Amino acid sequence: MGRRILVQRRGKGTQNFRSPKHRKRGAVKYIPRNYTDVLNFEVIEFIHEGGRGTPLARIEFDNKKRSLWLPPEGIFLHDRFQIGPQTEIMVGNTMEVQYIPEGSLIYNIEILPGDGGKLCRSGGTTATLMTRSEKGVQILFPSGKRKVIHKNSRATLGVVAGGGRTTKPYLKAGNKYHQMRTKATNWPVITSSGMNACSHPFGGGRKKMSGRPTTTSRNAPPGRKVGMIAARQSGRKTR
Repeated sequence: MGRRILVQRRGKGTQNFRSPKHRKRGAVKYIPRNYTDVLNFEVIEFIHEGGRGTPLARIEFDNKKRSLWLPPEGIFLHDRFQIGPQTEIMVGNTMEVQYIPEGSLIYNIEILPGDGGKLCRSGGTTATLMTRSEKGVQILFPSGKRKVIHKNSRATLGVVAGGGRTTKPYLKAGNKYHQMRTKATNWPVITSSGMNACSHPFGGGRKKMSGRPTTTSRNAPPGRKVGMIAARQSGRKTR
């Protein structure tokens, strides 16, 4: 086709489309599992990480080891918390889900025991521990989906901090631009028919119309393989 559209450039993974990992502060996950001891730690600092919508906390354990932690709402500097197999039921404490009461709000949930926390980590989110069974523990997520996880998976009590971030308007495009630059996200997003003819097969023309069928063959070349690829049908079904 002689044209290199945006989809092709993103797939190649050049610098403009890579995540700026050099700005990351480090891994934010639970320490390796300990089946017997309960460890105490203290919040010594709150820090910001570019591209992350939640604040981070630097914590220090009683053995002077430090780590990064995803804090809940309502905590302060020098607050002390616990992580272990069975700790006190308090916001900020981390334990296995089999010891957490039903109906509790939890976040940073492990899918498999020991993976460090994978689910419900964005600002202001929380999940609800529903029921226990022989298969595991059922968790209700903000999307309404229910998932059964292993009883030895760990979670933290509370709600992820930074929940009010999305309620503040951007007010100008520059603020949005600088935020999106910290992530591996294509922005601004423009429709294909609004592009120039040199940028997309559907671009160009006097009006915002594709000018050609929006379905394409499975065997089309890379510059043309856009739209509804190998669609079985398009449009409204007829009775």
